[in-house]
Amino acid sequence: MNLYNYLIVLVTPKWRNLPAGRLVEAKLYYVHAISSLSRTYIYVGLIINKYRRIDEHQKDYNKTTRANCPFKIILVKKYQTRQEARKREKYLKSGIGKEFLKTIK
Repeated sequence: MNLYNYLIVLVTPKWRNLPAGRLVEAKLYYVHAISSLSRTYIYVGLIINKYRRIDEHQKDYNKTTRANCPFKIILVKKYQTRQEARKREKYLKSGIGKEFLKTIK
């Protein structure tokens, strides 16, 4: 193995080898809720990069939220594990969770 191949192995992140885009190196997960300014629509999602994903919603890159732009951020919460974040996301997507989000709105 020459030096160039050795450096590629050192620089290549671990998460590239996992299926379905799962990330090993991500330390924090975020649950975000955004509310449409033009309609009565609340979107809840689980993300790793909060700035990029919320920006995608604002710029109509996401098919699900395209018709409801522009948005304001209602809630962004940080979690250490994906399991915790997923549990909170499922709660916020439920009926009682949506009612909770409407009170913060």
